[in-house]
Amino acid sequence: MNRTFSIDALEASGKHAWRLQKDMQHWRSCTYAEALIDSDARLATPDEAEKLNGCRMQRDKDLGLVMRGKPGPFDFLLRGIYTHAVQHRLTAPPVPELSKMLDTIAGLKPGTPWLLYLDAGANFCVLDSSSERIIGNLNIAVRGEIASSAAYVGPQAVLDEALMDRTWRQFLGGWLDHLQSGNMAVFVPDVEKLKSEADYLALIAKQQPE
Repeated sequence: MNRTFSIDALEASGKHAWRLQKDMQHWRSCTYAEALIDSDARLATPDEAEKLNGCRMQRDKDLGLVMRGKPGPFDFLLRGIYTHAVQHRLTAPPVPELSKMLDTIAGLKPGTPWLLYLDAGANFCVLDSSSERIIGNLNIAVRGEIASSAAYVGPQAVLDEALMDRTWRQFLGGWLDHLQSGNMAVFVPDVEKLKSEADYLALIAKQQPE
């Protein structure tokens, strides 16, 4: 196993965080997304982590926190404590490949609202946003914008070198953010904030496993 998830709970202000423990009941105070310690619960798969992701929590004198279940449609409008699945890498992270991105985009059929994303293995993947779930999907490490036009997806799109360069650097930037934060479903950065390909690759190469 080269990666695992912890379940971290974060207060809306960001000032306080907790982490679920191995007994699946107690929570210890922590810094959000900090390195794992022996007592921390480790969830091996996205499916396991999704069950505990996005839950509303309440402080408890004995356990640290107690779970109040998944929030309703309007609960996220309320300030409170919510759980987040945080990924921890136990081996050196992989690096996305430009050729795989180009092949993936070229193979798409325009007219469908595709979401291009990187999974946790740095593989370029797509899903049909009209029929597949995006929110809470822990298979998505880095997500781009939804696109259906032939200008952005399909064989003609990959001929636009400027667009492909921007898209590639956006995903490198998003991958770096994912590696540094441990967060899933990280949005690619705005075009105005992009660094060079060389800068991103150098920074990605410096990322170390726990």
